[in-house]
This record gives sequence, structure tokens and C-alpha cells, in this order.
Amino acid sequence: MTTSKAAGGFDLVIEHQSGYEFRVVFDKPTHAPLRVDEPPPLGSDQGPNPARLLAAAIGSCLSASLAFCLNRAEIPLAGLSANVHADLVRNDRGRLRVGGVSVELHPKLAATTRDPATCLERFEDFCVVTESVRAGVPVQVSVEFESMTPSDDPVTDGNTL
Repeated sequence: MTTSKAAGGFDLVIEHQSGYEFRVVFDKPTHAPLRVDEPPPLGSDQGPNPARLLAAAIGSCLSASLAFCLNRAEIPLAGLSANVHADLVRNDRGRLRVGGVSVELHPKLAATTRDPATCLERFEDFCVVTESVRAGVPVQVSVEFESMTPSDDPVTDGNTL
């Protein structure tokens, strides 16, 4: 069993916009808010859904980890792209789940005599997102309802029946 030691953290704010559309506000002012929405028939597809964000997080984290490793090994990177495929499956209760993610990385190396083999053996281990997903990240959930007074309620506009 691997032990974990706290190494920092960050906070996000998720704000309901309408329907199944949410606005993600990041903890850094340089990061633009992100619109997240579900595809039809639930949402109106105004942004990527959480499953797509998960696949993007895995693919971009692996890309960054490979770029970092190649940079540290002084292997010049002339370009890097990734193709990511997520499989959607239904569990035994019929609920939709991400069943797997496949990532194809396409690094373009500048002319070098250095061998990238060591990077290929190590880079995945440095990908925070991929290794966290593989290990099964613990998720804690709490729900704290807020009560509205009738005058705050946009549905009744302060009018009671």
C-alpha cells in the first residue's frame, strides 16, 4: 500500500447557469471560466461534458508529462499532439460510465542522438491525473441545502399562493 503526504491543493467554484449547464470558476484569475454542459437530450451541448473533460485531462496530462521528460532528457521536442478516445459503458444498473480511455501520443522530435526510451518507461508515472484515475481517487461528497426566503425565490417572485 502506498502512503500519501499532502502536497498542496486547489479550489474551484461550480455555478449553475441553467438546465444542465454549469460555469467552472478557477482559483487563478488568469484562467478563464469554463462552460460545462451535457449533450441532448439532457443539456444543450453548450460546452464539453464532464466525461469529455476527464478524457481531456488524461490526454493533456500525459502529453505534458512526456514533454517534461523529454525536456529533462534534453531531447528537443518539435511538436506533440494526442488523440484521446473514451469508451462509454453502462454498469449493471444501466448507469452510463467512462469504461476506459485510450491515448495515442504523437511526439515530433527534432534531430538528436539521444534515445527517448528512458522517457517512455517513466513519463506515465509523473502524470498526476492518469495515475490518480488508475488508482481510483477517493471522492468525498456532502450536500448542504440553502433555504430561500419567498422574496428571494425567482419562481414565485416573492408572491406566495
